[in-house]
Amino acid sequence: MTSGKKEFSLLELNACVRNTLQESLPERYWVRAEISEARIHPSGHCYLELIEKEEQSGKTVAKARATIWATTFRLLQPWFEQSTGQLFTSGIKILIQVSISFHELYGYNLTVHDIDPAYTLGDAARRRAAILQQLREEGVADMNKELTWPILPQRIAVISSPSAAGYGDFMNQIQNNSYGYKIYTVLFPAAMQGDQTEQSIIHALDRINRHEELFDGVVIIRGGGATSDLNSFDSYPLAVNVAQFPLPVITGIGHERDDTVIDMVANTRVKTPTAAAEWIIARMHEADTYAVNLSHTISSEVRNRIDREKQTIQRTASTLPLLIERLILGEKHKTGLLTQQIKLALRAVIDSERNKLDHTEKTVRLLSPQSLLERGYSLTLHDNRVVKSVAELSPGDTIETIFADGKTTSRIEKNRTFENKIKNIYG
Repeated sequence: MTSGKKEFSLLELNACVRNTLQESLPERYWVRAEISEARIHPSGHCYLELIEKEEQSGKTVAKARATIWATTFRLLQPWFEQSTGQLFTSGIKILIQVSISFHELYGYNLTVHDIDPAYTLGDAARRRAAILQQLREEGVADMNKELTWPILPQRIAVISSPSAAGYGDFMNQIQNNSYGYKIYTVLFPAAMQGDQTEQSIIHALDRINRHEELFDGVVIIRGGGATSDLNSFDSYPLAVNVAQFPLPVITGIGHERDDTVIDMVANTRVKTPTAAAEWIIARMHEADTYAVNLSHTISSEVRNRIDREKQTIQRTASTLPLLIERLILGEKHKTGLLTQQIKLALRAVIDSERNKLDHTEKTVRLLSPQSLLERGYSLTLHDNRVVKSVAELSPGDTIETIFADGKTTSRIEKNRTFENKIKNIYG
């Protein structure tokens, strides 16, 4: 120390830091963090890079290295993945128990002793809840649920991996159903695990959508595989495609513990591919049973109607003679009344016509020549024709005058004027 200053070698300083940390933070601590990188060494050790991000901006505000030694990692990894249904990999949030160490050569490091799956599970649930909330705000969350399956769902589009055991179980159940129903299926292959799952299923949905009119519904089945692969089904892009799909969708992706987001937005959710097949068959059987029951109901109603009509006919037949007798009596009564009405009408007509004849007779009698003669008039004839005008007579004509009590013959004189003669005649 030539200058009088206290100096440390780097090793001494790092050793001082290590001792200070050990004295100040000797215990184990539970720490929340996100895994930004997870690397498994061939030796079995797992090396992590942990970060913390600012919630609003997403900016990384803290970073640390952590190690899970092989003996611990062999126990923690399967337990975590089985409990959460997620891979222990980058991108997930964890709550871990750590001890703090500082090595003079390797620097600051956290050693992981334990992990709380409930925290990660809660984070996954929060992520699913956030996706569902976004779908609800967009008004699409229940669109597929509101679709109605046809009464007979016989044409099914299937999205699955062709080699998946679940697909084989589904087809075996469909093709060998105990009722012998004919159900037509078309496979649209898709990856059901791994990074390509989301885009692969969306692509299959797009292909089905182009031929929508050919199908009654869609089945998305998985079956088998690790439960950690379910992360792909908690995807907003996949969920929004399923929610808005124009055909009803059944999901049977082979898990019972939790519902994924696409389970929550699909029309129908079942546990397994076999259950999906059983659901379709049960709906077919329900329609078949309904048709049979309806047929029986119709047949029964027709028989009942026939029986009722027979009874009506029998009652009618038994009462027909009485009805006919009543009808005849009624018609006789009507005929009697009509006869009386006709008689009265004829009598009135005869009386009216008789009065008319009497009046006509009186009129004829009053207007007859004889009646006129009796009243003091006379009738002049010339050549058996009634003389109506003086101009019809000439001097020397012989005329005949008829009175009520007889007639006389006269001759028109030549030495008198015609007018005087007429005056003499009608004096």
